[in-house]
Amino acid sequence: METFTLTRGNVPLLISLPHNGSYIPDVLATRLHPGARRSPDTDWHVAQLYEPLAQELGASLLKPVASRYVIDLNRPADGHALYPGRRETGLVPTIGFDGEPLYLDGSEPDADEILQRVDTWWRPYHLALAQEIARLKSEHGRVVLWEGHSIRSRVPMLFEGRLPDFNLGTVDGASCGADLQWSLTNVMEAQSRYDFVLNGRFKGGYITRQYGQPGEGIQAVQLELAQCQYMNEENFVWDATKAPMVQGTIRQLLQQCLV
Repeated sequence: METFTLTRGNVPLLISLPHNGSYIPDVLATRLHPGARRSPDTDWHVAQLYEPLAQELGASLLKPVASRYVIDLNRPADGHALYPGRRETGLVPTIGFDGEPLYLDGSEPDADEILQRVDTWWRPYHLALAQEIARLKSEHGRVVLWEGHSIRSRVPMLFEGRLPDFNLGTVDGASCGADLQWSLTNVMEAQSRYDFVLNGRFKGGYITRQYGQPGEGIQAVQLELAQCQYMNEENFVWDATKAPMVQGTIRQLLQQCLV
């Protein structure tokens, strides 16, 4: 089966949605606790948010099939920690965001299985990502990689209190130029509907850090959204009243990437 979908655009913007997938193979699902089989830590509906915008703007869009429980595409393949000293779920998670185990006793993947998952799911996504970045940079001389993410607004294991609505990450300015960071901040400061933070709890994951090379004409930005602003966090249902307003703000941010 295909492990990802890439829709190629014609402007220097690539939107990557590495946690959009929720598919868990049956052979793996039987080893998980019943609650984990629903893949509750998915970045629910981010493709529904971004696909119309990508089509409208002419941007490329890359999204995976599999759940982050199969493998986390926004982690390094060697599994080293992104946030040393903090609790996190890792390359092949064995706990969920609630801190509870995902696997039934004795069913956790061993080292060989993890390597197999890297080869089957992780490498194809990153190859496609690198190739599309190279194509767009070759055609336009520059490219912005936009990492689209979302998470429940309250996840005590990962952060205290309620997460801001829009969380922009540029690895403290290392993954994109100062002008783009300034433009994105201006968009958020010019509106009053959503609170936001720049380089707060979510500064940018592995993909933002790995591929953002502003000196080489490749800028990368991560946006982590609080899911309560476009969906119901309890039952994962899309909120058709709230979501269009979130899309409107995302549109303004993406437009700055094309200036």
